[in-house]
Amino acid sequence: MKIQNYIKGEFVNPIAATWLDNYNPSNGEIYGQIPNSQQADVELAYQAAQSAFPSWSNTSLATRSKILAKIAALIKDKIQLLAEAESKDNGKPVSLAKEVDIPRAAANFQFFANAITQFGSEAHESVGLNAVNFTLRHPIGVVGCISPWNLPLYLFSWKIAPAIAAGNCIVAKPSEVTPMTAYLLGEICTEAGLPKGVLNIVHGLGSTTGQAIVSHPNIKAISFTGGTETGAHIASVAAPMFKKLSLELGGKNPNLIFADCDYETMLATTVRSSFANQGQICLCGSRIFVEETIYEKFKKDFVQKVRQLQVGHPSDAATQVGALVSKAHLEKVKSYITIAEEEGAKVLYGGLEVTVPGYENGYYLQPTVIEVQDNLCRINQEEVFGPVVTIMPFKTDAEALALANEVKYGLSATVWTNNLNRTMQFSKQLQTGIVWVNTWMLRDLRTPFGGQKASGVGREGGFEALRFFTEPKNICIKYE
Repeated sequence: MKIQNYIKGEFVNPIAATWLDNYNPSNGEIYGQIPNSQQADVELAYQAAQSAFPSWSNTSLATRSKILAKIAALIKDKIQLLAEAESKDNGKPVSLAKEVDIPRAAANFQFFANAITQFGSEAHESVGLNAVNFTLRHPIGVVGCISPWNLPLYLFSWKIAPAIAAGNCIVAKPSEVTPMTAYLLGEICTEAGLPKGVLNIVHGLGSTTGQAIVSHPNIKAISFTGGTETGAHIASVAAPMFKKLSLELGGKNPNLIFADCDYETMLATTVRSSFANQGQICLCGSRIFVEETIYEKFKKDFVQKVRQLQVGHPSDAATQVGALVSKAHLEKVKSYITIAEEEGAKVLYGGLEVTVPGYENGYYLQPTVIEVQDNLCRINQEEVFGPVVTIMPFKTDAEALALANEVKYGLSATVWTNNLNRTMQFSKQLQTGIVWVNTWMLRDLRTPFGGQKASGVGREGGFEALRFFTEPKNICIKYE
């Protein structure tokens, strides 16, 4: 099949007729083509968005809310279709997409359908000066949203929903690796009655389509989720143009396990936080540090649990670990396992490709556990983004904290302890944007999401997203 761009409410071919092959990672076969949109396609999408902006920005909050809620309802109605499409594109189990990805995409639209009606501005009375200040928040205009391949519709909607809710119009690029659910979202938006031009979806490579969006002189803000290196490039282009930037980038997240934790809960959750979505989640705990008094027990029990994980075709209900997203990504992940061994680490389990009967050309890899001796080794410092975790013991709280922070990233951290003082100290001193204590991936959509250091700039989620997609204007009135 041929996926098309969605511009001004219509599906259209790329102007230059340039196409990319789209692969099914479960069997390694080409199953369709997508546009590799050029600057002219992005300009066409921009013109559609700009034309729609005056009307949409003045549409009532009630109307915007109603349309967003309708989109959420239609996503729920089409959950099986969307889950199967997500799985075919990404390689994740259909069951995971149906349980997590698609429901969360619907929740994103429903959340911002509600949030925009509660998003208020501030007023300040300057007592004694006979003045009142109040702040207006206006939509920015035409904004660019660029999303990754690991949680395709989930993260695409995480950007689009608040941008639309705030009254903006959008030129959006999903990952060229996983375009299908974004394509289907165009159909859903039309069915929901979203006015033409409010959302425009252009497909293609980052070097062509993404670059054209970021460098467009009249696209006023960029919201990007992806790799740190790409984020740095986007900042170098967009910052001199004074665009607003929200960059949600990489992670190398520590999972700190203390002897006083609830052991069985910790063990089950750590398996999930290590290998959910084939480890292709920026929030996965890829560096596991364990208090030395329980280290040997944890190592034995964790490896045993990991051995039991079922690698298989995404459509198989028994599958817990599906295919990696692409052949190139599979090779990248394997190369890190080789590098780790060369640097003296020990593979305790995994590291080998898996042949799934009937799908021999798929991109399958065993979940992999590596024991390391040095936190500064490459496998502990660089983002692998696959089903690979490292384990390492620590002796003291101070050592655990130092190990956790000894990395350029700062997205999230998980702490397993029942010591209240330790909880408070680590929550304060961990250099991350998110800290989970005795849980993982428990998300409240009202809370700010983002990281420190090389993990990004800005915050998404809740009113933080609505603030990003609006420009504040202060009004000061003096009276007698």
